[in-house]
Amino acid sequence: MKTSTAWFLACRPKTLSVSLSPVLVGTAIAWHESHTVLWLPLLAAALGAAFIQIGTNLFNDVGDFLRGTDTPERLGPKRATAEGWLTPGKVRAGAWLCFALAFICGIYLVAHGGWPIIAIGLASLAAGWAYTGGPKPIAYGPLGEVFVFIFFGLVAVGGSYYLQTLSLSPMALIAATLVGLHAAAVITVNNYRDLDGDAKNGKNTLAVRLGRPRTRHLYTAEILAPYALLPFLANLGWPAALPLLTLPLAIRLIARFYREAPGPAFNDILAATAGLQFIFAILLTLGFTI
Repeated sequence: MKTSTAWFLACRPKTLSVSLSPVLVGTAIAWHESHTVLWLPLLAAALGAAFIQIGTNLFNDVGDFLRGTDTPERLGPKRATAEGWLTPGKVRAGAWLCFALAFICGIYLVAHGGWPIIAIGLASLAAGWAYTGGPKPIAYGPLGEVFVFIFFGLVAVGGSYYLQTLSLSPMALIAATLVGLHAAAVITVNNYRDLDGDAKNGKNTLAVRLGRPRTRHLYTAEILAPYALLPFLANLGWPAALPLLTLPLAIRLIARFYREAPGPAFNDILAATAGLQFIFAILLTLGFTI
């Protein structure tokens, strides 16, 4: 395999929209309230979020390999380190490079947004490393979904809104909840697929703790709750209902989640869940801008 292809796959492109969606939504809410878009903060926030997600993915790639979690029996997509496409040292260096690039984006954002952005940036970088690194990785416990909900929902949407307005609003936090729940569902698919292998290797994810039946219920709640919460955006008017256009896709995903046996089919469900979150976020963004 070409080195460039290996790096591309190691970045996990099918789920990178999870970091872009909240930036778009947070910026759209700010535009709805101020009718102004600050393009440089938007670009720096989008790039910074993408670099943090890619860096986290790369740390996860090498971390799972070194901990022995990624084995030949793995059901998920092939990983660069485990397959020998890239050495652990190169993947770890790539992760740190992504974090360095995110830090550079953060320098500009801090100059623009002040100390709250310092707190957000440092917390995001620390959490991205701790997701698979350190003595007690987040990914090896039951808080993976909580991590994603906070950092790819509340922090990312709220932070993007703040960069545009230097304030926060209830509307931004409500929208952040919607986006974050769908982002958490992506992790739930991943952990449900890998439940048996994770349990065998001591990776006590929330799916391992709950078992398959209750994890299916969790996924259903994560997928449907954002639709149930749309009425809280009712003061937006009829555009608040635009994300309902994705409800048929959401129902089909839930049905497939229940129907499919745990295995490689869940790789498609994972990508489709990330796609659902992105389309939902695009329609939510459109609702705030029309």
